[in-house]
Amino acid sequence: MAHLLGDFILQPNSWVAEKESKKLKSKYLYLHVLIHTALSFIFLWDFELWWVAALVGISHFIIDAAKLSFQTIKNKKNWFFIDQALHIAVIGGVSLYFNEFNIEFLKDQSFLKILMAALFLTTPASIFIKILLSSWTPVPETATNIQTESLSSAGKYIGILERLLVFTFIMVDHWEGVGFMVAAKSVFRFSDLAQAKQRKLTEYVLIGTLLSFGMAVLTGILIK
Repeated sequence: MAHLLGDFILQPNSWVAEKESKKLKSKYLYLHVLIHTALSFIFLWDFELWWVAALVGISHFIIDAAKLSFQTIKNKKNWFFIDQALHIAVIGGVSLYFNEFNIEFLKDQSFLKILMAALFLTTPASIFIKILLSSWTPVPETATNIQTESLSSAGKYIGILERLLVFTFIMVDHWEGVGFMVAAKSVFRFSDLAQAKQRKLTEYVLIGTLLSFGMAVLTGILIK
């Protein structure tokens, strides 16, 4: 709670912008760390654990300082996730020290099966689908066709997200969610395919979509 409040809710965008421009010279960096330390102490509410709040504050400063020093426009997204992972690792380490958190769940076979299935439905499933569709390729766009711009690797990530959502719906016994996903994707895709006016492209997208949903459904059934 202290981390979520300090890193997101109580940190205005103006502070973030100044920290990125002035880096270690920004006063908001030190104010931000002070707020984190104070919040940690407040939520612990035990003076004997002052060193835990201090540890969180010091580690937060070191991690944020490293992020500001090495972050560039190109790797900004990567550094955001690295920064958050390191902060959570510190909190997790403290929890392990006080036996407030354990990793016994990693020995649970049911959990490992679900984790394995979820991992399969990300990049591995994308590769399977790509190979299965390799014998068919969409008709190249010509001057007579409507040119459409697409985000880099958007199709790959859309497929991963839809498979994970379908898998989640099945695992929590809400099959109606799968129908919702199919309907939602059909609505979004309809206008693109209608404009393209290419039957082969429509068939290509339809096969890929059905393969993606089919893999997610089959995986969910096997794990259940």
